[in-house]
Parts: sequence; structure tokens; C-alpha cells
Amino acid sequence: MGAADSAELARFSVAVPEDLLHEYDALIARRGEARNRSEAIRDLMRAALVQDSLRTPDEQVIGSLTMIYDHHTGDLTRRLDEIQHDFTAEIVSTMHVHLDHHNCLEILALKGLGSRVYELADRLLGLRGVKHGELTCAATGASLDI
Repeated sequence: MGAADSAELARFSVAVPEDLLHEYDALIARRGEARNRSEAIRDLMRAALVQDSLRTPDEQVIGSLTMIYDHHTGDLTRRLDEIQHDFTAEIVSTMHVHLDHHNCLEILALKGLGSRVYELADRLLGLRGVKHGELTCAATGASLDI
């Protein structure tokens, strides 16, 4: 039994829309990956920690950042633009797709020092109104004269 297995359990509450909870419970049941909701949440937490440990902040990286967001959320579009303007050296290209009246898909091609690329992704994905986002990144092991 590892140190994490013998740790005391901490209880906390999470507020989610009821339909999301029902869909997640159905996913858990379909996959059979966990016996209960708590174990499924622990699995998500562990996966996020593993993903974070794979970051290479001191290396040159290339990658893509994909976001889906509701452009009607407050001043989200302005905040997305402001942040992106702070990272023009890391953003190689962007693609913007209008999915429907409210939702947009934005894909950013990125390259640069890992710490800057991760900071950009964290800042964008942390904005209220960004519904989904994913950074896919790889260290190049070389200079970025691509």
C-alpha cells in the first residue's frame, strides 16, 4: 500500500449541473472503470497530476491548443485577444471556427519555451466561458527553427 493509499480521506462538495452528473454517472457505468463516483473523481485527479508532471518548462516545445468557448460570456473575446497578444512570439497560427450562434472553436499552433507555452494555455483555459480545452505538446529536443 503506497503513501497515497494510506492517507486520510478528505471530503469536499462539488456543484455541477444535474444533467452533467447524470451523463458522468452513465459514463462510469459504461466503462466499468470505477465502483463509485468518488473513485472516478480520484482517477481524474490522478490523471491531471500525471499530465502536469510531463510538462517540460525548460525545453523548447511545439504543440496545439484547442478551445471551445461561448463568445457571449461577458468580455471573454476581449480577454482571449489580450492574452494572445501577450504571447505573439509563441503563437505561430490560429484558426477560428463559428460552431453555432454561441460557440466557437479556436485552435492555436504554438512553439517556444515550454514555460511560456504552458503559461499561455493555463491563462486561456482558465477563463470563464471556456467550456473545453486541451493542450497537446511535445518537446522538440532541438532549436525551434522549424
